[in-house]
Amino acid sequence: MPPNRVNGQHAATIRRMSPLLLVVLIAATASAFAWFASLVSKDTSWVDRLWSIVPVMYVWVFTISAGMQDARLNIIAVLVTVWGARLTFNFARKGGYTGVEDYRWAVLRAKMTGWQFQLFNLFFIVIYQMALILLMTLGAWTAYEHQGTPVGVLDVLLTIAFIGCLVGETVADQQQWVFHRAKHAGGADFRPRFLTTGLFRFSRHPNYFFEQAQWWLVFGFGAVAAGSVLQWTVVGPVLLSLLFIGSTVFTEWITKGKYPEYADYQAVTSPIVPWFPRRPHVQAPAAA
Repeated sequence: MPPNRVNGQHAATIRRMSPLLLVVLIAATASAFAWFASLVSKDTSWVDRLWSIVPVMYVWVFTISAGMQDARLNIIAVLVTVWGARLTFNFARKGGYTGVEDYRWAVLRAKMTGWQFQLFNLFFIVIYQMALILLMTLGAWTAYEHQGTPVGVLDVLLTIAFIGCLVGETVADQQQWVFHRAKHAGGADFRPRFLTTGLFRFSRHPNYFFEQAQWWLVFGFGAVAAGSVLQWTVVGPVLLSLLFIGSTVFTEWITKGKYPEYADYQAVTSPIVPWFPRRPHVQAPAAA
């Protein structure tokens, strides 16, 4: 068989490949890379480094597979791309791509034997989280399956809400960045020892709230395209919310162990969903 005919058949096979199958193959490759890299580098934060990158790839696979002719998919792709760029920037400026490992993994590693942590690394950090990253983007798959549904008022409202959440997460991350830089410069005597002002006055983790909300909105786009919220792809944002709940509990357990006064902050401030404080929080003055 002539080489050009073989190449033509391969190209036709790729074009016929289900975009869902293609993103699953990308996810499997990314998972294998993250696991292998964690073994070689002894650093288990490789999934964190992929978190803001592979979802953008998945959404664009669906969008390109539709020939970039579906307005709703184009909107989703642009919004998720901006989400990914912003999150990548925030992660990079904190040193996430320079070998800095998530401090929570070190805490867990100290509480497990070597083989126990390696199983945790493989099945939870890599396989579960990479599967979750794929699942949370599948609102775009629902939109792909129902491409051609006209864009309407609900899509406009979802777009505005997504942009609002993007701005909210950006503000929360910036407030946290400014605080921690001041804390680092102020040394051990710096007070307060954790952030309780700005958006953090209304939520202990406003960035968590906005991050989850954006993926619920991506699911919303798919539901609008399908004409019903009864879509199996809701499993993605549901599992993402459960992950953030677990992460909040674990993170705050560590924080309260370091800062006993954190219990007072917990008593007056909503954990994730922004809401008015139950009573004023008394802050220790910042160090001069």
